[in-house]
Amino acid sequence: MNRRMKTAALGAALLLTATVAAGAAAASDPGGGQREAAALTGKAKLYRSDGDDITFSFDAHLAAEDKSIPMKATGTFEFSHYLNGKGAWAKAKVDCLVTGGKVAVVSGVVTASDLPGAKGKRVGVTVHDLGRHDRLGYSWLSTGRPGAGNEPPKCVSAAPFEKVKKGTGDFTVVPWQPEL
Repeated sequence: MNRRMKTAALGAALLLTATVAAGAAAASDPGGGQREAAALTGKAKLYRSDGDDITFSFDAHLAAEDKSIPMKATGTFEFSHYLNGKGAWAKAKVDCLVTGGKVAVVSGVVTASDLPGAKGKRVGVTVHDLGRHDRLGYSWLSTGRPGAGNEPPKCVSAAPFEKVKKGTGDFTVVPWQPEL
């Protein structure tokens, strides 16, 4: 083998080794344990033809040691909805997270908001992680806006009927794999 071929072969081998190592690292936590049991992360804007500015962001996790208890999920999620300068925002503390494949349902209790009556109320959101075409649904579709309607139970929301605005979806769902 000439020198260029040897260099190319060595480079390819190093790249392959780095890729395998990165994949193994992603499957476990930094402490050498297993990957988290479930997760929902990311941020996106919803598409609305009227120009509404609707944003959702998630940082929800279920630790490996809690994989059989989705109500032990931790984290937060936020959402806002504005049109013509009017609207509201809210931040919720996660109280349940269940994922299956590329779909996640997260619920939480609103901890901060400028929406009257929303603080202290539970809301739920569903995300379908479809790459560049993510979808989203929310419990207040059927329960009434947060603080003005009924609260859903933990880990309950609507089907992901809303489309994410093109170029904004970056939701990531880590699928839950409970021992049944």
